[in-house]
Amino acid sequence: MTKHLIAPGVAAVFGLAVLAACAPDGRVAGRALYDQYCVSCHGTSGIGDGPAAAGLDHPPADLTRISERNGGTFPMVRVMSAIDGYTRRGDRASVMPELGVALQEGPLVMVPTGDGVETPTPANLVALAEYLRGIQR
Repeated sequence: MTKHLIAPGVAAVFGLAVLAACAPDGRVAGRALYDQYCVSCHGTSGIGDGPAAAGLDHPPADLTRISERNGGTFPMVRVMSAIDGYTRRGDRASVMPELGVALQEGPLVMVPTGDGVETPTPANLVALAEYLRGIQR
């Protein structure tokens, strides 16, 4: 097994960057999560023009028009399921990574998922979906 060493100065800078992006309860802010996991394909504006987009067989979705494509309503539960990967499991055509494991770090929050049911959901997944809700046109 190979061990990777990070120079102390680099580790300190990385640690400060992570702390700066954290909410008071330890969650990472939605924008920081977007920058970490989504910007390479969806771009800084969310329209699908990230630097990795050109190399994909299918263009990334325009994340600023999710509500528009859904009759003016932001489908929070469906968006979280897509990000998590739950609704895309087994979809070999999708190149979007399943982020469920990456976003499960931290606390859980109760999210209404329909019919009066609330589901424990990783707060980071909710924060990322809330960020996407905030960039709707």
